[in-house]
Amino acid sequence: MPKLTLLTGLLCAGLLSSSLALAEVISQEVDYQDDGETLRGVLYWDDRISGKRPGVLVYPEWWGLNAYAKQRARMLAEQGYLVFAADMYGPDKVTRDASQAKEWMSEVVADPELWRQRAQAALKQLQRSDKVLPERIAAVGYCFGGGTVLQMAYGGGAGLLGVVSFHGSLPAAPAQSKGKIQPQILAYHGQADSFVKPDVVSNFQARLEEAQAQWQMVTFGGVRHSFTNPKVGEYGIPNLKYDELADRRSWAGALAFLKELFAR
Repeated sequence: MPKLTLLTGLLCAGLLSSSLALAEVISQEVDYQDDGETLRGVLYWDDRISGKRPGVLVYPEWWGLNAYAKQRARMLAEQGYLVFAADMYGPDKVTRDASQAKEWMSEVVADPELWRQRAQAALKQLQRSDKVLPERIAAVGYCFGGGTVLQMAYGGGAGLLGVVSFHGSLPAAPAQSKGKIQPQILAYHGQADSFVKPDVVSNFQARLEEAQAQWQMVTFGGVRHSFTNPKVGEYGIPNLKYDELADRRSWAGALAFLKELFAR
């Protein structure tokens, strides 16, 4: 019986230890403003780390600030960063309906300047934190969020060292951005993504060259849109397909990119 009690105690201690390990990343909802409109993002940080640390913004797919975007933000916080998952639509505006998502996204992207302003509101909120190194901030985005971080870079990218676009819409850099794009750009794209036509890809690349930007693009052959999301098949859209290899390689590459940026 004492042996059973000891074993039970060890098991309980092990479970408690595991629970504590999983509980190291803290999250906090944060309300912030863009031109009088309330937005609600989520801040993530590893409570074991003391002092200030580099910051990363996460911009979600066109579905809104859903569980997938928050999961990615948490994964980045596990790497030691202070992470802010941005809200581009407003509190509780999350959907699984493509027509609704398109409507919300279209309202934001209609004016590129207002699009950048909405994205910059999250950056300003992150910069206010007493846990962040304000000169060490980068941004990553998925789908609509990928296009968002590129637009931030095209606007000069004040406050950002670099941006990473995962299966983004690949908007082209405007002519007036020549010589003004400060953040380094890393874009991951699926070659079989029917949402982003080959001429859009070639124009994206050509305009970045004309803008004299520091950029890199990785294209995965045969890979479709939203290749980083394991549950994307639930949406029932043929062009959305998870790819484990592209997901793993793009994530590893993004982490290496961030590490290099913040080491400068």
